[in-house]
Amino acid sequence: MNTTNSAGGSSEQTEIGKIDRDVLLFTVGKDPVLDLELAEWDCFGTAAHVTMLSRMSYSPRIFSVEERNRVVSVLAAIAESARKREFKISDADQDCHLAIERIVTERLGEIGRRIHTGRSRNDQSATAVRLYARNELLGCIGEMAQLASVLTAFGRCHHSIPMVGRTHLQPAMPSSVGVWATCYAEALLDDITLVKAAYDVTNRCPLGSAAGYGVPLPIDRDLTSRLLAFKEPVHNVMYAGNSRGKTESAVVSALCQVMLTLSRLAEDLVLFSMPEFGYFSIPKEFCTGSSIMPQKYNPDVCELIRARAARLIGLSAGTAAIIKAMPGGYNRDLQDTKELLIEAFNATRSSLRIMTRIAGGLMPVPEKLRAAFAEPGVFATDRALELVAGGMPFRDAYHQVRDHLEDLKTMDPDKAAAAKTHTGAPAGLDFDMYDARTEAASGDASKELARITQCLANLMKPVKQTS
Repeated sequence: MNTTNSAGGSSEQTEIGKIDRDVLLFTVGKDPVLDLELAEWDCFGTAAHVTMLSRMSYSPRIFSVEERNRVVSVLAAIAESARKREFKISDADQDCHLAIERIVTERLGEIGRRIHTGRSRNDQSATAVRLYARNELLGCIGEMAQLASVLTAFGRCHHSIPMVGRTHLQPAMPSSVGVWATCYAEALLDDITLVKAAYDVTNRCPLGSAAGYGVPLPIDRDLTSRLLAFKEPVHNVMYAGNSRGKTESAVVSALCQVMLTLSRLAEDLVLFSMPEFGYFSIPKEFCTGSSIMPQKYNPDVCELIRARAARLIGLSAGTAAIIKAMPGGYNRDLQDTKELLIEAFNATRSSLRIMTRIAGGLMPVPEKLRAAFAEPGVFATDRALELVAGGMPFRDAYHQVRDHLEDLKTMDPDKAAAAKTHTGAPAGLDFDMYDARTEAASGDASKELARITQCLANLMKPVKQTS
């Protein structure tokens, strides 16, 4: 309902009072759109909260078992509509939290007006964000593992093809396609370690901390944590609130590292697929044409990955900047971290999926890779070390080779790469190790996702009355 206020503007009645229309629109921001990503997760958080209240030793009881079942049934229906993208949030609702409470109240009457007992939108929102981020992180780990697996398979298949190793983008030493491909596979495996660390930070439950200072009710925060498949509650109620923003920052920072890896891989593909190099062929279906030049096949996907990596750097800095000078306790600034988090997940996961498809269709061009060894200086270090193996001091060998680079023209790039047999070198790559690490990461993420999915499914089931 709209009314005119004393300043000549209009105000609107909401679930939490009458608010000036302009103030409402400003403070709501993008929440009616962004919270569509969180609505399903907020239903789970509310179901856990109501289940806990129904078991709380308190008189009179806030919820009976039958009332709990009725609320959870409505929440399950709302969650399903959110999954189908049929759920709507109005400006008057402000966000998914009040929209869900409104719907429950409309359907169940007075029962719905009890569901917010003992919590605040602060811990409610923090819980929904963590549930969402936890799910996205597990999906991200699976996609990272898949790309690492594809790169490892590419490296294994073409491991013996020599490739000029470069420093400062200049020819440096003989290397191989296997070293190049598994370099990025191993980078992704390290990135998985960082994403797992962000997952561990995320996998703790803030629910029940309310506005950040607890409530004078005998709530069971350990129970709600278990019901939502979290590892444990965030213990300190003030930190449960303060961790909002910090959690998002940790997650976006980890995703930024993933995108930095993808960006460098994308840059290599842009460079090494251009005619002047021609080391790799990117499938034409992953390139785009020109509006004026009929012959063009442009690596636009790789270029956009570079751009999205730059955006992730900005999102990471932006999230940290929002919280850097914020006083303790809840502040509305935190609302804006939500958009940065969601954008970071969307950019990272879409980039991982498309890069996996590109890597799966990538082909080396052996003749171009070998032709790049025409500049004999690329063998200089290998030759100097051969002289050292024959007894010459390294610095003497260094100067002798530098002064007689023309003597290197007959060196064979295949033999040069094959001569490097130590751990991680062209002929010393442990592809089985990469496969084992990749499979372990993928398997752990799948098991954790299955555990959480089952736990949340159990939460949404009706429970029986106990005597």
